[in-house]
Amino acid sequence: MATPSPYATATATATAIAATIDRREGPYGEVVLRERGAHFEIIANGCFLMDTSDGRSERLLIDAALDALPAEAEQLADRPAPALLIGGLGVGFSLARAAAQSRWGRITVIEREQAIIDWHREGPLARISGDALADPRCEIIHTDLVDYVCENRIGSVGTYQDRYDALCLDIDNGPDWTVTDDNANLYSPQGLAGCMRRLRPEGILAVWSAKPSPAFEDALRNAGFNLVRTEEIQVARGVPDVVHLAVRPA
Repeated sequence: MATPSPYATATATATAIAATIDRREGPYGEVVLRERGAHFEIIANGCFLMDTSDGRSERLLIDAALDALPAEAEQLADRPAPALLIGGLGVGFSLARAAAQSRWGRITVIEREQAIIDWHREGPLARISGDALADPRCEIIHTDLVDYVCENRIGSVGTYQDRYDALCLDIDNGPDWTVTDDNANLYSPQGLAGCMRRLRPEGILAVWSAKPSPAFEDALRNAGFNLVRTEEIQVARGVPDVVHLAVRPA
């Protein structure tokens, strides 16, 4: 029997009838979990965020950051394994990918929607993230990512424990298409300064986007990041996703 193509699977998922599993009103608006065929979707304020039909771009967000890390730094006896911050729990593909990679040490997920955390801890999304959440390296912090990184809200980030070797951020459909207006602050000079402060020297910033953003590349360079580049990720629907990558100077 022939294996269905990713395109055929995506088409079948798109034509299936969606059933609402849970709907919550929170401080940032409405968030909905829907089941469509064999897959789940997360909708925020009527905006489709992500689903479980593919996941390769969420996984490659983590892979790209790990590949960009300087491997020689991990050989230093007095330096712990690289610490990773994932911005946005989503459907859990990024967290599951990171937990499956032995190079990562501390893995922290920032998620502002309690409903999404509940769907992973007690609901149907546990099938994706359950093993990762049982990993002692992993923790979820229930807070807003913009609050967490923005310099004027968190104050000084001075300790080694407060900083990370990689930030993998996936809370919007991209820097030019945010889920809420406040999220635009993450991609502003202030937000990028906060990301810089959260990173250790030579740390990697990786930002997922549904399409390339030349303006965001310029913003990264203007914020002082080095080695700014954009990697395409081929997905089943035919329109590549991208990961914007940048490095904090040593």
